[in-house]
Amino acid sequence: MNKIRESNHQSSFMEGMVRLIIDKYYPEDNELRRILLTHSQSVTRRALQIVSFHPELKLDRQFITEAAMLHDIGIVRCNAPSICCYGTEPYLCHGRLGAEMLRAEGYERHARVCERHTGAGLTAAEIISQNLPLPHQDFLPETLEEQVICYADKFYSKTRLDKEKTIASAERSLAKFGADGLQRFRHWETLFE
Repeated sequence: MNKIRESNHQSSFMEGMVRLIIDKYYPEDNELRRILLTHSQSVTRRALQIVSFHPELKLDRQFITEAAMLHDIGIVRCNAPSICCYGTEPYLCHGRLGAEMLRAEGYERHARVCERHTGAGLTAAEIISQNLPLPHQDFLPETLEEQVICYADKFYSKTRLDKEKTIASAERSLAKFGADGLQRFRHWETLFE
């Protein structure tokens, strides 16, 4: 990808393969595409701020840009009418579905971001104990790039596109789903803030 034109408010993160993949799965200029792009651009901006503020972490800026733009690609296959998704799968599965889509395109590293960004990641134990419709395995962000994108994602909702959550608000949202995810998020606060 070319260097991000940060001075342009409407800076386009959709270059190269990102544009091709989004255009393939979201070909119509409709509300769902607008929601996906607006949310993904917000997540990408926050993730790139972390890259800029923490050169000591030696994060892969290009990969973060691409993966942050694609992390929610799977929502198109989910049933979530409140965000204009009229697919058949439960919304909780959007990360796994997105991973399948990106693997089919040949992007394994990007696929891992999709399947590991739900909540602050999910453990097999959480999936089993909560009877979630996911394979019984860990879906935890492992690399720093995966963690940055997962962290940045927690500040933006797809239902309130114009709002950025505070750290306290993001923590409250995660706390509803258990202490483990909240603990992971708080660890990321110490790394990325």
